[in-house]
Amino acid sequence: MLGLTQQQLAEKAGVSRPLIANLETGRLPELGTKKLLRILRSLNLDLRITTFNKGRPTLEDILAEEGREQE
Repeated sequence: MLGLTQQQLAEKAGVSRPLIANLETGRLPELGTKKLLRILRSLNLDLRITTFNKGRPTLEDILAEEGREQE
């Protein structure tokens, strides 16, 4: 996406490089909201809270369906 190394992202977000590495590999048991928001902001992303999906398709569902139609 932005081509940042773990170290660059960590510095930009004000977190440690091992935290970024553990987040990437799924070995981070918990991540606080402030750290999450700093990491997202560093990646030019945001977090949106919405009501529960209630069976509506997700973007991933739609893309998967489009992929099946093209086959």
